[in-house]
Order: sequence, then structure tokens, then C-alpha cells
Amino acid sequence: MTQRALLARPGDELARPGPVGDPGRADRSPRPGSWVRGYLAGLIGADAALGALAGVVVVTQTWSDPRDVLFWVCAALPLLWPVLVGLAGGYAARVAALGREELSRVLRAGVVVLAATGFTSYAFELALSRLLVAVVLPGLVVASLVVRYVARARLRALRRAGRCTKRVLLVGRGAAVLGLAERLAADPSSGLDVVGACVTEADRRHVAGVTGLPVAGLEDVRDLALQVGADTVAVTSASETAAQYLRRLSWGLEGTGLELLVAPGLIEVAGPRLHIRPYDGLPLLAVEQPRFEGWRRVVKTSVDRGLALGAVVLLAPLLLALAVAVRLDSPGPVLFRQERVGKDGRTFSMIKFRSMVVDAEVQLARLQAVNESDGLLFKMRRDPRITRVGRWLRRLSLDELPQLFNVLGGSMSLVGPRPPLPVEVARYDGSTTRRLLVKPGLTGLWQISGRSDLSWEESVRLDLRYVENWSLAMDASILWRTGRAVLSSSGAY
Repeated sequence: MTQRALLARPGDELARPGPVGDPGRADRSPRPGSWVRGYLAGLIGADAALGALAGVVVVTQTWSDPRDVLFWVCAALPLLWPVLVGLAGGYAARVAALGREELSRVLRAGVVVLAATGFTSYAFELALSRLLVAVVLPGLVVASLVVRYVARARLRALRRAGRCTKRVLLVGRGAAVLGLAERLAADPSSGLDVVGACVTEADRRHVAGVTGLPVAGLEDVRDLALQVGADTVAVTSASETAAQYLRRLSWGLEGTGLELLVAPGLIEVAGPRLHIRPYDGLPLLAVEQPRFEGWRRVVKTSVDRGLALGAVVLLAPLLLALAVAVRLDSPGPVLFRQERVGKDGRTFSMIKFRSMVVDAEVQLARLQAVNESDGLLFKMRRDPRITRVGRWLRRLSLDELPQLFNVLGGSMSLVGPRPPLPVEVARYDGSTTRRLLVKPGLTGLWQISGRSDLSWEESVRLDLRYVENWSLAMDASILWRTGRAVLSSSGAY
């Protein structure tokens, strides 16, 4: 796929800039930031409604009347809860729909309201209902989190359709600009729609030819941004856009209302590992070392084995039924065992329900000519070696359920990179080998991002992103999204 094709996205006919002064453009594309105001207004209204519902529940269940302090506390919840969320920064435009950051601010407000309620009740000897403190207020926080999750999912769907996006002007060296443009085009749900670029003079013709977008020089950022109707300027990491230039650019954008973003050049390193630290007034970007040991590793291992044990117990009837189906469908063993490479290069025997005929490995040699993979793996959408039951198992990823026993045994994790074959590892380069710093997973970023539809390069990139940034919160998010990926059957073959 060409870079021009990657830059083409659904809804581009609504997002492409027209000439300066084109009266039709304002009618066809909402003004920048208008969706943010609607999004935040919806959240405020939802929080107020949830606060009112919480108050009604407590009042009706405790039979409190206007003479009780509890009644007035409940009556104030529709106003009090949105105010606390607002004070915690939950309605800040810059964190709108940013996922973890937005949710963390709601949690912060929840902790404050619980602490304040408990302290006030104790200090003033108020007989506040346990229902309010122990059930309704925590439920209010959870409900607000769910509302934001649903709202963000809806917003991501709108962004994939080309709506509710920020119009971005990219600035930097040609190769860096094209790389960032590809990354943004590959993920329309990010909400960043590239509408132009400012590059070095030597790169202008090439970038314009590849992208088909308006391209100007590095000194023309302000003019081009106003011309194409951008509301965000994203500067890539390169010598041409360092220190002095970036400072002059920030001065030049003052008064325009344009948001200035800087890509640090560490594409796969994000989140908790990046911090801004001032040294004698000089702000420096600190990159912490990835941590693969310590208490988080102990917690991850405990959670992995605990959830795997619970899943085995709950799914025992299903596992038995699938084993019988595999056995009756075709001759051969129920389980398929294959040597895979785990943490630190140690090999282990990974088990799955057999989904192919028994001589599948023998037939592989004659099928190499029709391999659809662009990397080290063999992929074929209509692989003739797959059995009837096996095709159904693969579509729903049920063939991977026996890997729960690998998790119990400690050779795998519930979430991690895809478990590689020894022949793959033998051809790894230095960066790809970092996939082996953590245990392979039953699911991972590759599972929720397309599975077999991913290119080799993309699957490696996702695995490295997980290794560089893994956290317990990321694991929880991936497990939550795995269910939707499995049910959609996208990339499963």
C-alpha cells in the first residue's frame, strides 16, 4: 500500500481543505473544537443525571426527609459531583477523550468525595447512611467511568468515519513527516487528520508528490496553517526543528489559537516512562528504563495464574465439549503441541486444540509458494490443512483456550507478545529480540489490532510497544478489548 493510499481516510471529502476564502468549507466541516464542547457538555449532563439518580436511590431507600442532613447531601449530588469532577480536571478540553488520563481524573474526584464524606461524617458526628458511603458513591464513580468509556468508544467510531477530528499540520524533515503521517493515517480513531506539511526545501517536492497535500517551507508554518484551516501543529523530532526553531515557532503561533504538539522521536515509548524534568530552568524529557521485575511483576504473575485457574474451572464443560468435537471431526490427537520461545529465549511446549490435519507440517513445504505473509510467518486465508471444526475454532480463537494451562505452568502470561517459533527467533535482529524480555501472552496488542491481517512489521511494532510500556492497567485494557476482537473474528484464519 502506498503512502498516498495510507493518507486517504473515510470522510476525506469532508475534511480536505478548499482554497482560502472558500465559503463551502465552513459548511462542510465543523469548526475546530466544536465537537469538544459538545463532548464535554454531554459528560457534564451525564454526571449531573447520575448524581441525581444516586441521590434519589439513597433518599428512597433510607426514607430520609428534609429535616435530615442526609437529604440535603443527596439533593446536592447533581451539582456536587460535576463540580468535583471539574475541579479534578475531568472536563478539561486537553484531556477530552484521552482515555486513561480522563478516567484517572474521575477516579481522583471519586477518592475526594469518599474521603470528604467520611471525614465530615466523623468530624461532625453526622449519621450518614452506610448505603451512601459504601454503595452509592462508589457506584456513582463506576457509572461515570462507564459513561466515559461508552462516550470514547462512540467518539472513536465517529473519528473512523472522518468526523470529530483535529486538523493537523506536520512540521519537520521529510522522512519524519511522512513516517508520522503514515502512523496517523493507520489509526483514524486517533482523531488527528493531516491536512498539510512544512518541510525542508530539499524535501518539499517529494513530500507533496507522495501525500498530495499542501506543502510549504519550515518558515511558512503560520501561513499554511491558517490557509488549510489547521487547529494543531505537530513538530517531528529532527535537527531542523530543534531548540531555536521550536522556540521561534511557538512565538509565531501565539495569538492564533493553534495547539503545538512535539513528537519526541520515541514512537514506541509513551505513558509512565516519559516525564518532563526541569534542570536549572531547562526542561528535559526524561525516559525511564522499562521495568520487567519488582512488585508489579509479582502482581502480574499472581493475577495471571489466578485468572487462568478461574477460567479453567468455569470453562471446563466447554473445554471438554471442544475436545470431543476435535476428536470426532478428524483422526489425530485432540491437542497440538508446538515448541515456542518464551521469556529470555527459553523454549516451552505450547498447547492448542488441534485445528489442522495431522500431517499439516509435512504439507507446509508445498504451500510456501502461496504464502500471504510479508515476514517470517506462514499465512493463508483458505489454508486447505484446516479441518471443519478447526476453522470454526480459529474464527472464535477457541483453539487457544488450552494455553490457559501454559499460563498456569508459568511459561506464558495472559497478556504479552505473540509466542514466536524458534525459526523466527533465529532470524530476529537486535530490536526484535526485545520481544523476549517478557513472557509471551495468550492475547496482546496483536490480538486486538487485527491478528493475521497485520503485516510482519506491524505485529513486531505492536509487540515492542507492549514490551516498552507494559503496565497492569495496559493488561486490563487489553483483556477487556480481547472479547470484542474475538467476537468480531477480524483477522482470524
